[in-house]
Amino acid sequence: MNLPNSITMSRIVAVPLLIWMLSPHFHGVAGWYGSAEIITSLAFILISISDGVDGYLARRRGQITTMGMLLDPLADKLLIASAYIALVQYNPHVVKPWIAVVVIGREFLVTGLRSIASSEGFTISASDLGKLKTVIQIVSVVAAVLDHGWHEWHFGWFVMPVDLIAVVGIYFMTAVSIISAVDYFVAFWRRIEKASTSSRSRENEFVLTRGKKDLPAKNVS
Repeated sequence: MNLPNSITMSRIVAVPLLIWMLSPHFHGVAGWYGSAEIITSLAFILISISDGVDGYLARRRGQITTMGMLLDPLADKLLIASAYIALVQYNPHVVKPWIAVVVIGREFLVTGLRSIASSEGFTISASDLGKLKTVIQIVSVVAAVLDHGWHEWHFGWFVMPVDLIAVVGIYFMTAVSIISAVDYFVAFWRRIEKASTSSRSRENEFVLTRGKKDLPAKNVS
């Protein structure tokens, strides 16, 4: 197994660890107050960054493999799904069950559209909205985790509203997820329509060509 695939596999292995860190059991061994939230946030950031690292290394080294193409999206979906499912119990004030359903449903929808597109012979590349959604997901998860320990941070005269940032981040992420899902669906539908139109054109051309060949030859006097 090459290095990029090893990094991807480590991201999958880290999912149970993340679920444990988002449970009351981890708080009992974390130590001082707030350390569990900070450690969990840092761990999630590192795991999320590894997603870009393995892709970069695979392209740089020319080590793009079928296994990597299978494991990379699987690792992403497992990480996001486990994080939001655990956050429903970990911080229900910020992450409501319906939000987790929308986020996970969006991931399944996009995966399904890409699978159908692949079977039809074309690909749906990641849009700018999709990339923005990924960044906002990381920020919103970290904010929701930190909000579990602090309502706000005080830096002298400056007050950082951790709870407000978490709530706004989660709902903004949900909105972007829905919009990006619609964007993916529109792009998919356009490609399907284009492929269907091209197929009908080729069929009509074939019928016309066969019709010309079947016409009787004219007598030349």
